[in-house]
Amino acid sequence: MKSRWNLAVLVVLAMALMVGAGCAKKTTSSTPPDSQVEVTDDSSWTPPPAPEEKKVDEAALAAEAAEREARAKAEAVEELTSVTILFDFDSYELSEEARSMLALKANIMRQYDDVRVVIEGHCDERGTEEYNLALGERRARAAYEHLVILGVAPERMSLVSFGEEQPVDPGHNETAWAKNRRAEFVVQ
Repeated sequence: MKSRWNLAVLVVLAMALMVGAGCAKKTTSSTPPDSQVEVTDDSSWTPPPAPEEKKVDEAALAAEAAEREARAKAEAVEELTSVTILFDFDSYELSEEARSMLALKANIMRQYDDVRVVIEGHCDERGTEEYNLALGERRARAAYEHLVILGVAPERMSLVSFGEEQPVDPGHNETAWAKNRRAEFVVQ
């Protein structure tokens, strides 16, 4: 039994030696022994170019703005000249509809202060030529005075009366005459 005991102790010691020898620390070096290593960079790398900032072309923006303004002014002038003010027979009094149209025209003229207009007064063919010229002038003056009240500078407007000389509708009935009793705006 003693020999078994001795054998067991020997086996345990042999195992301890193997474990101790197997776990020994090894030292390593990152530089090779007794030689110098030289690293050279033969590449010619350059960093990529920085992203270009978008340059604002101020001249192009100004041209676009001027073009938009010119288009808006052309549309406003078209609206200013396209709508006529109509009057009742033998009258130069402004109706409510005429007053609302003149308010729109006044807004346009206040917005574009370089626009000048001629207000033309027209009549139908009934009445004498002298009477119709005077009535045409009173119709133009009624529109003129209402625009002045609405804030349009008087020096930007002028008056002319054509009487019965320039009918819109050459017919000889009430429908034609109603179209011819008017005040028109012509932009200078």
